[in-house]
Amino acid sequence: MAKPNPLKHPLLKYFISILLVSLSYILGIYTSSNNSTSPPLQEQKQPLNCHQHNFSLSVLDFESHHTLSLPQEPLRNLQFFNFCPPNFTSYCPCHDPSRETDFTAERFFSRERHCPEPYEKPMCLVPRPAGYKRPFSWPKSRDYAWFKNLPFKELSEVKKTQNWVRLEGDLLVFPGGGTSFRKGVKGYVDEIKRFVPLKSGSIRTVLDVGCGVASFGAHLMDYNILTMSIAPSDKHEAQLQFALERGVPAMLGILSIHRLPFPSRSFDMAHCARCLVPWTKYDGLYLMEIDRVLRPGGYWIFSGPPINWKANYKGSEVGAQELEQEQARLEDLAVRLCWKKVAEKGAIAVWRKPNNHIHCIIKSRIWKSPRFCSNSDPDAGWYKKMEPCITPLLNVTDIHDISGGSLEKWSKRLNIASPRTKSEGISGAAFEGDNQLWKRRVRHYGIILKSLSRGRYRNIMDMNAGIGGFAAALIQYPVWVMNVVPYDAKQNNLSIVYDRGLVGTYMNWCEAFSTYPRTYDLIHAHGVFSMYMDKCSIIDILLEMHRILRPEGAVIIRDHVDIIVEVKGIAEKMKWNGRILHSENGAFHPEKILLIDTCC
Repeated sequence: MAKPNPLKHPLLKYFISILLVSLSYILGIYTSSNNSTSPPLQEQKQPLNCHQHNFSLSVLDFESHHTLSLPQEPLRNLQFFNFCPPNFTSYCPCHDPSRETDFTAERFFSRERHCPEPYEKPMCLVPRPAGYKRPFSWPKSRDYAWFKNLPFKELSEVKKTQNWVRLEGDLLVFPGGGTSFRKGVKGYVDEIKRFVPLKSGSIRTVLDVGCGVASFGAHLMDYNILTMSIAPSDKHEAQLQFALERGVPAMLGILSIHRLPFPSRSFDMAHCARCLVPWTKYDGLYLMEIDRVLRPGGYWIFSGPPINWKANYKGSEVGAQELEQEQARLEDLAVRLCWKKVAEKGAIAVWRKPNNHIHCIIKSRIWKSPRFCSNSDPDAGWYKKMEPCITPLLNVTDIHDISGGSLEKWSKRLNIASPRTKSEGISGAAFEGDNQLWKRRVRHYGIILKSLSRGRYRNIMDMNAGIGGFAAALIQYPVWVMNVVPYDAKQNNLSIVYDRGLVGTYMNWCEAFSTYPRTYDLIHAHGVFSMYMDKCSIIDILLEMHRILRPEGAVIIRDHVDIIVEVKGIAEKMKWNGRILHSENGAFHPEKILLIDTCC
């Protein structure tokens, strides 16, 4: 019998294979460490400044490695963007007073959004006013602002007796007055809370129409109430700019032809204090729009003429008979909307929207009530024309049921999926998963931008907010977030944002936002450039971000690495020095972060 060959033993073959693989691996490491010229992370020594202080991770260079086809921007011969002329310091592209005469003044249409065509957009950087200073931190900013940041004297002079704002040396002081609360907003709100449960947690989101300098919204923050203040660009110089300088949520807007840019059932309360809206004209169209955005059981607060006309007509420019007739028309319209009057005290009246439309449907067969809207998306709010009809509430089976389901009180509602969340196809598990994802991302932001946790930022914009996870993860900080949902996003979840007790708006980032320059401290753009790369110019979006960002503000852009590289090249021509960093997903994930901190 032949002697077996030991080299053919299967176990020996196995050990030899392991030995060869190990030797190859060790040789590969040795070769890589001696020959590599471009390691994935390169530590760069920096002089001691704010950038070194804020950026904790290594800078990445992807400039020559990726080939994703991107739209070519006409920048090859451009070294830097120039600043616009000095008269552009308050430039609002879609609310430009010089363009108002191009449109009819009927129903205030000339004061709606009218954006320039792409070829009309100025390719320059909006300058800051001479002597501009960093705004005060919250909460001091609620009461004080630098005059040189808002060099407008007219408002302090015209509204002097109403205590909107006072000019004291180089400071603007906001004493908390208003046309309807000359003695102070505190007493005014104290009167309202006799009839509306402001402290209960059931009132969280409020719409203030014709807000002035937003003293009403500023004071409601003491009740953990978040107010979206809107007003048009009008003769009262930049009143919305005053509001945003104070650190209060606000945006340019007017009741005119189109719906407000919010979903239905967004606000727990709406407010108008001498807002000069013709509520009873146009078949009650504007009050029907308030009804659309009010939640079931929501409150409408109205103060000023014609309320309590018998006591107040002597101080009005309108006669007693006309005021009497106007209040009668207003009362009748509210009844036809199925609202219930809760109270009238002094110059303040309070109505409440029903929890459902069971009685309203029955009443509409008897009364001459407005028709219910049909074949119209109640949540559509981007250039959608208003209709003189009642937005129907979801059907219920019992008169005591709340249409669409009830919401938790604040702050519990922030982190619990609402009935509407589930009806829009987002499960409780998916909702919670998004919460945890954004908590992890915000923790990472805190590492790479340490000033995030140090009170440096107050007004924050999320350009692609999803269901509001970024804003929810920031709730621990003294900030508020404008949650922007692109109107054509694959998932339109702005209604969920409002159900969580947050505020936001629809938007098309091919156009300019409805705000003044220098109104946001931090801008967050997640996937925005991927979304718009085939729709409009990246340059236009970046110039708009530059317009609305405050000096010494910051920008966080997270997107595919190829797009990040393209955006960084344009940002550098705007004199923004950005750094490309890994996301919390690590080195091998294609999503990267472009972090721009203009503090130095």
